[in-house]
Amino acid sequence: MRMRMNNFIAYGMVILGAGFWGLTGLFVQNLYDYGFTPWQVVTLRLTFSSLILLTMLAIFARSYLKIRLVDLPYFIALGVVSIAFFNWFYFQVMDLASLSVAVVFVYTSPVFAAIIAKIFFNEALTVTKIIAILMTITGSAFAIEFFPIGEFSLTIQTIIYGLLAGFFCSTYSLIGKNVSRWYHPFTITFYAMLCGTLFLIPTSGIWEKHQAFTSGGVWLNILGIVVISTVLAYLLYTNGLTYIESSKATILSSIEIVIAVLVGVIAFNEIFTGWQLLGFLLLFVSLFLTVFSFKRRRKTKKE
Repeated sequence: MRMRMNNFIAYGMVILGAGFWGLTGLFVQNLYDYGFTPWQVVTLRLTFSSLILLTMLAIFARSYLKIRLVDLPYFIALGVVSIAFFNWFYFQVMDLASLSVAVVFVYTSPVFAAIIAKIFFNEALTVTKIIAILMTITGSAFAIEFFPIGEFSLTIQTIIYGLLAGFFCSTYSLIGKNVSRWYHPFTITFYAMLCGTLFLIPTSGIWEKHQAFTSGGVWLNILGIVVISTVLAYLLYTNGLTYIESSKATILSSIEIVIAVLVGVIAFNEIFTGWQLLGFLLLFVSLFLTVFSFKRRRKTKKE
């Protein structure tokens, strides 16, 4: 009975955490209205998230703050490449197109992960993976309205930014493989965000927006993107993984797409065509195929 209850709570935590990720665009778009650039919004997100995580670890788990200097390059790569660049391209697409389209591009990351894993780790491209990749590409094409009208509803710049968001998102798990065996996820997340922060602050010009920080609305949205869509989202999702398989958690986390789309429709009056909704459906199916392919591969290795 206890295990069932733990599983039930874990499902809720994973769904809620992913749902909080889906709210990211709401706070980002609001911060744009106060004059912040995408690069500055990323700076705000990582800086305040790092401070909160540092405080939590210093109080409750100081042992998690210990790292080896030899692993520092991995944390720098995670912070700069996988977090800072990913967030910047992701937020750029929100600014140039819409929240929903930005989320579509993020969910192309399994395609890049599969290709990179094949090239650098010699992981097999199974039939299921190939089908999932093709469905992701087709779904994305419908979502950005390249199919069936035969022309892009987005600029080439936006499409490139979107693909780069998906690419940099995919690098997190691949780079993180090198340190995940040695460190707790909280340790990895904190030092990755800290390294990203140290890279972003000098290049952001955030101090030029000192007037904006006198507004309560700015702080409300900073708290939203930091506390709700970063710290709480991560803590809920990570703790949920304690009780359920990562494959199930990945499927449950697709609720992020639903929440992001709803935010776009309700908060920003985004309108979707039937073809775009078909694109989202194909993305969901490809995500399921990717997860089940990974699950079968793990079973085969164990056997």
